[in-house]
Amino acid sequence: MTSSLLRPRGRTRTVSVGVVPEGSTAPTRILDWRDPRVTALVRELGAAGPAEPADPADPADPADPVRQIEALHRAHAWIATAVRPVYSVQDERPVSEVLRRGRGSCSQRLAVLEAVARAYGVPTRVRGLLVDGTFWYPRFPRLRRIVPDQVLLAWPEFRLGSPAGAGASGASWLTVSQLLGGMRPGAGEQDGAQGGGFTNAGSETLFEALSRTAIDWDAAPAACPGADPGATARAGSACDLSAYVLSDLGHHDSRDELFARHGQTLCGLARLVAEPVLGRRGAA
Repeated sequence: MTSSLLRPRGRTRTVSVGVVPEGSTAPTRILDWRDPRVTALVRELGAAGPAEPADPADPADPADPVRQIEALHRAHAWIATAVRPVYSVQDERPVSEVLRRGRGSCSQRLAVLEAVARAYGVPTRVRGLLVDGTFWYPRFPRLRRIVPDQVLLAWPEFRLGSPAGAGASGASWLTVSQLLGGMRPGAGEQDGAQGGGFTNAGSETLFEALSRTAIDWDAAPAACPGADPGATARAGSACDLSAYVLSDLGHHDSRDELFARHGQTLCGLARLVAEPVLGRRGAA
């Protein structure tokens, strides 16, 4: 049994009707990629381009989607290793603060990836999803009564092949699961070795799972064990979690905009009480 008592009050969470946002590379309060901690990380990861110097007669295109994908894969691998997974409930925490603490929730770690992408000149946006709280039952088997009935998820998308400030024409949007789960180098071999989909149990979090399986919230053909205990996922297939989606809140230019409009998962008082404990508890 999930709980609605901890949900923010006075908010109507319905889909935003209007023009689909084009995304942005601009820094925001959450995606504060101009902060020294974030710029230092970007320098450590290297440019969104090839390791070898470009041929002067054929200069590298900074908007080459292949190089952008490689750079974001490097960033994801670094975040997965360096930012310890915890159950923090402060979704609006700035990326620079997440890096300072060296720990973060899946949402906060995804925000780090978005900030790095924007620093590379890759526009990002988010899709707001209300996910059934029962999805997190395996994580909190003894605390099911206080698991929120709705979890607000900011699912990032990246516009590749388009320099900062350019329009969407000729560029392609990829969800974070397509970027990391469907386009990673050696996807077939890696899937064959690891196999299966995301079960939301054990030490692996949703953020880590993105590197080996394409998480899907829109009813992909193949099922995922986490969505249907009786199903067996094919190695290398998408992991369908659509059964847990309660509502699609549409696209927003940034996670800042999404949370400003719809609030975070928990109300302010609940976050104040829960954060000191959950913000340090490892996701295992």
